[in-house]
Amino acid sequence: MSAMGLGDNTTKIIPPETFKIQASKRVNVIEEFEKRSSEKPKLNLVVIGHVDAGKSTLMGHFLYDLGQVNDRTMKKFERDSKKIGKGSFAYAWVLDETGEERDRGITMDIAINHFETPHRQFTLLDAPGHRDFIPNMISGTAQADAAILVADASTGGFEAGFDAQGQTKEHAILSRSLGVHQLIVAVNKLDMADWSEARFKEIVSKLGQYLVQVGFRKSSLKFIPVSGLTGENLVTKSQIPELSWYKQGPSLMEQIDLFEPPTRLLDKPLRMRVTDFFKGGIGSSGGVSVAGNIESGTIQLGEKVLVVPGNEVGTVKTLQANEVSSQWAAAGDSVVMTLANLDIMKLSNGCIICSGINPVPVTSLFEAQIVVFDIRIPITPGYPIVLHHGSLDEPASIVKLNQILDKSTGQVIKKNPKALTKGMTAKIQIKLAHHAIPLETFKDNKQLGRIMLRKGGETVAAGVITEILSFGS
Repeated sequence: MSAMGLGDNTTKIIPPETFKIQASKRVNVIEEFEKRSSEKPKLNLVVIGHVDAGKSTLMGHFLYDLGQVNDRTMKKFERDSKKIGKGSFAYAWVLDETGEERDRGITMDIAINHFETPHRQFTLLDAPGHRDFIPNMISGTAQADAAILVADASTGGFEAGFDAQGQTKEHAILSRSLGVHQLIVAVNKLDMADWSEARFKEIVSKLGQYLVQVGFRKSSLKFIPVSGLTGENLVTKSQIPELSWYKQGPSLMEQIDLFEPPTRLLDKPLRMRVTDFFKGGIGSSGGVSVAGNIESGTIQLGEKVLVVPGNEVGTVKTLQANEVSSQWAAAGDSVVMTLANLDIMKLSNGCIICSGINPVPVTSLFEAQIVVFDIRIPITPGYPIVLHHGSLDEPASIVKLNQILDKSTGQVIKKNPKALTKGMTAKIQIKLAHHAIPLETFKDNKQLGRIMLRKGGETVAAGVITEILSFGS
């Protein structure tokens, strides 16, 4: 294997000293991070749920009530939405920014906002609910530390999302498979069911049981009755008589404020997934700008970084962490930075910015441990799939079935099985169809070690990478 860890004859060998910063210019990022940690902890929060559950309206109203949107802007949204006959969508426009999203009344891409509660700072990711945009939902949820699952309590609304072809179940299982442990279920539009306690309890019972089945702990699930349209029980605790049965329960904001910040992987090598890039620098500086979430490690001004695949080296010229100019950023931060001496043609969504001394492996063949979802046709060797990894989705195939494992003990039940069916846990080999991509084992990096397998618009399995079997292209 080459010095870059990529074992490809065409790979440029870059000496490790290229990536070292002079001692006089180096910032002690761990020390700075600890100082910052005495402030409010930062979390990434994703909002998920079935299309038309009212996610964007709910969070748009939530941000307005928190003072993140001024009255003048809100009045303009109300006027403009009424003009096109969509008056009830005004709050959704806080998050749905494109003309097509506003015309169709659905979220299509990930919308990013920032807000604070009394004890936390959040980057808010509003994920699309429509089944056509599941890849975008996976990309957003892969960045999240916690989630709000929005369930529609209106007559027939919950059933449409929860039963066959609904996205409530798929979003729940995807978020759990992508590493989300903390979940609030916002039982939305309960005003349309006259704030019925019976309807609320029915949803808690059915959805709660399912969420525990897919791996959420009962103790980490919270159900909150809300109305995104009227704003009831979003930021302040509801006082309306119809909700007197909920008088001891928290508002949505009070519950969000209790999310536990995760332990950040500061001691691991730098890994940052690129979710967007553009020509030109932050402010008036030149260069190429990249945006994404730092999954592990740290970065600082003046540092040279490696872009994988491609092995391009760029120097960090300017840096914004969580929308604030900074000299450094660390795991968990949402970052936009300008890189000098980098060819924009070598960048692509899903590429990874990493440490040149400890680069991320690039592979087209690996072993994974998966859980098979509710599939109709068994998985056999040669089964074609689309592999989802962060914002990447690549055609691939399952080339070998290694073992079926016992769900609870992890012990091998059967070697070299002929097929995998619903509910099985198994070790398999996956081969990418076109080109190698940056991946890491779950043991080395939990954030980069998770994968999702889809076929024909449905999620067939999810799991973790256990071993990289080939390096380079």
